[in-house]
Amino acid sequence: MNSLELDILLPAFIAGLLILATHIPFGMRVLQRGVIFADLAVAQIAGLGVIIAAILELDHSPVLVQLIAASSALCGASLLAWIERSAPEVKEAYIGLTFVLAASLGILLMSHDVHAGEHLKDLLVGQILWVNDAQLIGTTILSAALLIAWRSLRNSQSHFAFYGLFALAVTASVQLVGIYLVFASLIVPALATYRLQTQRMTYAATIGIAGYGLGLLLSVWFDLPAGVTIVCTMAVIGLAMAVLINYQSRP
Repeated sequence: MNSLELDILLPAFIAGLLILATHIPFGMRVLQRGVIFADLAVAQIAGLGVIIAAILELDHSPVLVQLIAASSALCGASLLAWIERSAPEVKEAYIGLTFVLAASLGILLMSHDVHAGEHLKDLLVGQILWVNDAQLIGTTILSAALLIAWRSLRNSQSHFAFYGLFALAVTASVQLVGIYLVFASLIVPALATYRLQTQRMTYAATIGIAGYGLGLLLSVWFDLPAGVTIVCTMAVIGLAMAVLINYQSRP
């Protein structure tokens, strides 16, 4: 591996670690609450905010873009909290519908943009190989703040306390790595380890870290899109870990 590849891969790997720090515990709570589509819905709504900012030609003002994306995600969080409180028996159906509507609205808003295909691809698969120092510093600060808030509020009975923190975490990560990788980071480690009663966080972190590390290496070695390569790699590692855990748990 030459120095140029290392200069690209190291920031991307650090970005992955920052995302895993918040997304693994959130993913476990998503499974516990039975709201699997919530991450996709909130991620898509946050992405919708980014699209709106681009239409308003605010790309030159990153602070405004973040404010619009975060505001969109928090509105989505409020909606999901209301859905879970008002219609718990069919919440997954409503949350899935929210995702589809947000995705469809985003496509409609980009329908007259000649670069719509490129923007949509960036939103879905991200550009993890091109993260910069400013993004890493901002994500580090946000991740630390969210983890502190999570420790304080994780036992709260408020639906919005969970969805609000979740929305802020996803807002940053969608812009960093894309919707697909956000979903994989939330669900794969949590799903692969859901049978564990002890050391679950350790095993989940191992899956996530190995997925990002090996996925990034494969993307460089075989000239593959980084985001989707990491998703597939993490899924394979997660499946292998789930099979191993299931085998070890049998009497």
